[in-house]
Amino acid sequence: MKQVNGLSTRETILQLLKTNGELSAKDLTEQLGITGMAIRRHLEGFEKNGLLKTRLIRQAMGRPTALYSLTEQAEQFFPKKYNTLALDLLSELAAESGEDTIHVLFDRRKETLLSKYAPALENKQLSEKVAALAQLQNDNGYMVQWEQQNEDEFVLKEHNCPIADVANKYNHACQCELQLFQSLLNADVTRTECLAKGDMKCEYQIKRTR
Repeated sequence: MKQVNGLSTRETILQLLKTNGELSAKDLTEQLGITGMAIRRHLEGFEKNGLLKTRLIRQAMGRPTALYSLTEQAEQFFPKKYNTLALDLLSELAAESGEDTIHVLFDRRKETLLSKYAPALENKQLSEKVAALAQLQNDNGYMVQWEQQNEDEFVLKEHNCPIADVANKYNHACQCELQLFQSLLNADVTRTECLAKGDMKCEYQIKRTR
């Protein structure tokens, strides 16, 4: 794929649409110096994946011109510094009110998630609860796998942590996740590996309580 300023043609088109708001296929062709057919192929691919929206502009003569702009879904391709902002805000709060206040915030978040997730796990067998918890975590970007070792024991593995930068600095976040799992599963849950401590994943051993 053609490179422009170190970016692929696909990435360059996205950046041009981001910075210009709306562009026609002709505009993109002129700015990139590639064929209209190549541009249309990229645009069709973006539309198929829900990354573009189109607005037609009528001309005094000839066919209407299509102007392309990015959808909200396309925002995922641009850098975001949410973790940096969160860390800055937490650092300011800790300096102002002490680190115990940070612990209170994570505890409140845990209680909020418990109230939110508990209905999805009600009246289920432990295996069903583990499966439901894995799905909830996957929906939040944790890249979870789980397996049943025997009738009473399970392993849940998280290969990604969306709040890794925060958890690395404030380990109480990890403790709250462990407590959340214990409450949701009503089981004996032990964390044997932790991404925030340099391991390759967060791994939880889950045992049915008697």
